[in-house]
Amino acid sequence: RSFYGDLLRCPEGRSSPEWVDFNLYGHQVVAHLAPDETKLAATNAVDGDNVPVRHFGVVLPMDEWQSLADRLSAAGQSFIIEPHVRFKGQVGEQATMFFLDPSGNALEFKAFKDLNSLFAK
Repeated sequence: RSFYGDLLRCPEGRSSPEWVDFNLYGHQVVAHLAPDETKLAATNAVDGDNVPVRHFGVVLPMDEWQSLADRLSAAGQSFIIEPHVRFKGQVGEQATMFFLDPSGNALEFKAFKDLNSLFAK
């Protein structure tokens, strides 16, 4: 609750003592208590970064992404990949950051200089 609710500011939906539904920027994330299920994912190289293979993410408007990056940094959040811009000057130029939730799930938050390039090749 403190990570998704307080730090990421995701509104809470239904819940029980074992799980909580969160509204992650319009998408449902269900956080279950399952300590034996946590382990780090393997990584693949992407534009010089070791990106976690198993991850999910959210695309935000650039100003919202920057605000979140600033808030996370100020809160002392550890990053797998620090907030930065990758594919600079190329199709798909994007701001990105990766970090883990308390269960070890890798999260990516990104924003595009041009949102139309989200799936461009």
